[in-house]
Amino acid sequence: MQIKDVARALEEFAPLQFQESYDNAGLCIGIPETEVTGILVSIDITETIIDEAIEKNCNLIVSHHPLIFSGIKKITGKTYVEKCIAKAIRNNISIYSAHTNIDSAFEGVSYKMCQKLGLINCKVLMPSGNFLFKLVTFVPKDFAEKVREAIFAAGAGHIGNYDKCSFNTSGSGTFRGSENTNPFAGKKGSLHFEDETRIEAIFPKHLQQNIISALLNSHPYEEVAYDIYSLDNIYEKAGMGMIGELPEETNELSFLGKVKSTFSSGSIRHTKFLNKPVRKVAVCGGSGSNLLAKAINKGADIFISGDFKYHQFFDANDKIMIADIGHYESEQFTKEIFYDLLIKNFPTFAVHFSSNNTNPINYL
Repeated sequence: MQIKDVARALEEFAPLQFQESYDNAGLCIGIPETEVTGILVSIDITETIIDEAIEKNCNLIVSHHPLIFSGIKKITGKTYVEKCIAKAIRNNISIYSAHTNIDSAFEGVSYKMCQKLGLINCKVLMPSGNFLFKLVTFVPKDFAEKVREAIFAAGAGHIGNYDKCSFNTSGSGTFRGSENTNPFAGKKGSLHFEDETRIEAIFPKHLQQNIISALLNSHPYEEVAYDIYSLDNIYEKAGMGMIGELPEETNELSFLGKVKSTFSSGSIRHTKFLNKPVRKVAVCGGSGSNLLAKAINKGADIFISGDFKYHQFFDANDKIMIADIGHYESEQFTKEIFYDLLIKNFPTFAVHFSSNNTNPINYL
């Protein structure tokens, strides 16, 4: 098994197209064709994590937080990032990170938080926009079913909980081939009319290459005509944060106690009690303060995340309770996502949890 095989499995779950513009997810150190001896999964990259990988004979680390965010001009060991880069390269350790792309994946970081809290009816809190496209193509009517099934198999035609969704209309297509053509129907140099089916199907942008390949491979024409339109529709299967419900409502103090225990938080910074039951819960792994308004608008009783600033607590405005459990605490179970995904794809391979807590924050 090579690093590129691991990357492919991770990116099928959390496509790199999901990441934010400032992020640097993917393989940041290593050669894709390197054979993998073992994988260590972690939240952060530190020298201690690299030492652990060496000890466990793991030449690939899969982390949540990228080691490199911005350009590196020198590697002199002055910063922890430079030290880690040098140590990883010296010891032939490759590093792959899935950050905001696995935050945005439907069953990613925030979904895992929902699972740990036992939430049901979970949905993305802030779904992604500008992510959906529509494919329109024109197929000889006798080949329409074959082409439809091919693009469906590649991932087109999903709307909510429905699949194989398309719109089909009949019409007449025209074409005339030059002397350099080998037309599927008609003759070179002559105008030909063909009974065609216009097929329309929606798809998320990260599947575009696969879908176009499936279209071209299944279509009988020498030159395939198709259009791709960008849509303003919201993509409900990706985005930041999640919102769900407790099976039964509970009081605020009891629920905060459950949250503290579940995430092993050294402390929880929270707004005042509103003296009302908790049923609808919004969460976001990492820094989610920018989603507070979304949580309020969707009727959440409490919003659980990390990295709230002092003045942002005022924005709750007695409409919601904020519970800041800490950045690391909210993302710690990402290691389980990595582990389960890798074991599912490579069931006989050595995948190890890091035993090191890389949280830089301590509580007195």
